[in-house]
Amino acid sequence: MDFKTKSNSFRTALVLAAFSALGPFTVDMYLSSLPEMMEYFNTSASIIQGSLTASLLGLGVGQLVAGPLSDVHGRRNPLLISMLLYSIVSIICAFSPSVGIFIFLRFVQGFVASAGLVISRAIVRDSYKGVEMVKFMALLTMISNVAPLISPTAGSTVTTFTSWIGVFIFLGFLGLLLTGITVWGIKESLPVEQRVPSNLKEVLKNYGSLLRDRSFMGYALVNGILFSGVFAYVSGTPFIYQNMYGISPQLFSVLFALNGLGIILGSQFVKILAGRMEERSIFKIGLLLAFITTASILIIVLVQGAFFALFLAIFLFAAAIGIIGPVSFTLAMESQGHIAGSAAAVLGSLQFALGAVTSPLVGLAGENSAVPFGITIFMTSILAIISYALLIRRSSTSSQYRSIHS
Repeated sequence: MDFKTKSNSFRTALVLAAFSALGPFTVDMYLSSLPEMMEYFNTSASIIQGSLTASLLGLGVGQLVAGPLSDVHGRRNPLLISMLLYSIVSIICAFSPSVGIFIFLRFVQGFVASAGLVISRAIVRDSYKGVEMVKFMALLTMISNVAPLISPTAGSTVTTFTSWIGVFIFLGFLGLLLTGITVWGIKESLPVEQRVPSNLKEVLKNYGSLLRDRSFMGYALVNGILFSGVFAYVSGTPFIYQNMYGISPQLFSVLFALNGLGIILGSQFVKILAGRMEERSIFKIGLLLAFITTASILIIVLVQGAFFALFLAIFLFAAAIGIIGPVSFTLAMESQGHIAGSAAAVLGSLQFALGAVTSPLVGLAGENSAVPFGITIFMTSILAIISYALLIRRSSTSSQYRSIHS
């Protein structure tokens, strides 16, 4: 696979998107089955939502392991092993004897799935730079977000013929497919001479340098905090749409999929503007749109507004995520080529770790109240703006001051 050939960009993005899609499929595909699983395991909504939290934690923690491993051993072998393990764990999930074991297995499933997300992004950093990376990331984001379009629908289609158990058997076969793609479709993108030493001290040193980089952490936090708002609606909307607004599981899957279309439109907006407008200006547009839409969501749930108004606000919030995602990745990664795996791991793990915090918050008032959801998603935009002001803007101001006085 020649990552540098522009004519192969779409094919390359399609292959890498298959691994990025594993996260949305792992998280989204069983969402319409949550009410059914609550009855199957004879448990509460908040506990069954804990399985979502567990998978998000696994996706977050796993990236912190998979990223450095790919810096040490290359991209291909860690990816191959992880996809095979994912297939095995997914099938075991289908036969969980209790909700506690199921929640634990969901953590393991998310942990091994994380390699697909972090290593595919590290391959992008190995292969592209600057505006070229912005455009490729926008293309990758667009293709990757076909997964949220089809994963809930695929899940509801599977449960039309079988129970929630069939969803996890399907995910097991998806893992086998990705194993085959790794064997025949992925070539090593990190030469041996560019790999980092294989020792824990070096890994911790790399993470330490990333955490001390104000600009990198600013973009990582803004991206991660806003993506935690995505997980808030992933966790909350199955109950809000179906229990409060009377939406059927099948219609919920269609409406949820349209949010993925919002992300695609946002990423296309970035692709059009890249090279014509400074990346930081595009980033600010996305941040402003996120604030306006989350404020609208909070107002709508407080006044118990119309369903269409709530859906439209969430759709536009998804578009803001589509803008911020590829731009924040590029701005954060532009100076991290030597430790791209670790840097991509921090970016990705923050999304899922913070998502694991917001997901259970939306259910604090029970399955028939949307107020915690509205407050949670609005606070994500407030915290993102604070992170921007304290880290990114201040770091930029400090750099300009030093350049003037040097």
